[in-house]
Amino acid sequence: MHNRRDFLKQMTLLGAAAILPMSFALGQEDVVAKTVDPLFTVPNRNILNPKRTPRKIAIPNVGSFQVLKGDFHMHTLFSDGYVMPKARVHEAVENGLDVIAITDHIEYRPFFGGKSTQLRERNDDHNIAYDIAKPEAEKNHLILIRGTEITKSTMPPGHFNAIFLKDVNPVAEAVADWKKMLAVAADQGAFVFWNHPGWVAPKSGGLEKGVPMSFTSEHDDVRRKGYLHGIEVFNGTSYYPIVANWCNEMDMGLITTSDIHVSEWNQYGSQNPLRPMTLILAKDRTEDAIREAFFARRTIGWAAGLILGRPQWVEQLFNACVETAKNNNSLQLTNRSDIPCQIQIDNNIHELKPQSELALPVDPALKKFTVANWLIGTAKPLEISIG
Repeated sequence: MHNRRDFLKQMTLLGAAAILPMSFALGQEDVVAKTVDPLFTVPNRNILNPKRTPRKIAIPNVGSFQVLKGDFHMHTLFSDGYVMPKARVHEAVENGLDVIAITDHIEYRPFFGGKSTQLRERNDDHNIAYDIAKPEAEKNHLILIRGTEITKSTMPPGHFNAIFLKDVNPVAEAVADWKKMLAVAADQGAFVFWNHPGWVAPKSGGLEKGVPMSFTSEHDDVRRKGYLHGIEVFNGTSYYPIVANWCNEMDMGLITTSDIHVSEWNQYGSQNPLRPMTLILAKDRTEDAIREAFFARRTIGWAAGLILGRPQWVEQLFNACVETAKNNNSLQLTNRSDIPCQIQIDNNIHELKPQSELALPVDPALKKFTVANWLIGTAKPLEISIG
């Protein structure tokens, strides 16, 4: 029987295109990794927190940047979600998030429309979830970003989220041409990212079973035209390691989202510390600053105890969170954040828990260590030099 530490070791063995169900890493259930040959199982971990007061997440500033917490892929009853828009606001506040985007599908709205709804006069209005949630978000000091999901039934192209939109309806009017939809979104100044690129769902815009995920020529075409700016590296409970390399090579943003449809309680439990979120290194706590950070690629994923991001920003985040001091044969580490770190020296991994200190005996000649759960590429952990 293995644990989360073994998972990090196994990730390299699984290869760059591995797609792993992450329910086990989110503390939800026993699961066998669904690879061709299952390599490991992990024990159940009940980490649900019964507290209902808002969660506080401590992360120091990174230089002049505030570290904001957000989720940019969420659904409500105005597409195929199971909660009202105001509920998403309250869930986000309870989880300690600073910003969310409700991204209901344009093409798929099974619960909305027809004679059964009291909102039928707005059946063609794709801004309605945002409009309902906005006053509640303002009352609760939560930043709400206008967004939508562009949902095509084949792969390519798959699904995309467009956030920082001014009006969703012009995007919806171009529904017959997915590239035009992305172009209209980009013309509004939207940040567009590719959703769950490894999702196996051949009839719904995902991959055929057994087909490896790839950055297709269709996706490269819209990237080169400036219509595609990022990719989800983690969606819901699924992690796509190869996305980190794609984003590093093509200067794209890494996004980590819940893609939540049911209630927060039903998907992750209450205030689950392993819940997916995107960390944004923003100049201030405003929508404009968050948008600027997205386009500057200052986004870092945090999910299932993993930090996932571009090398420059992950290293700066670590140095802001962890104070490191070496004195001859002793290494002293102080974690001033709520992000866990797995410090690897040689073949040994040591847990540096949130808001804790760790003293390790080391060889006086030690010049560097790795942070096994902070990843800056496909199966590539962050490496920290020490004096």
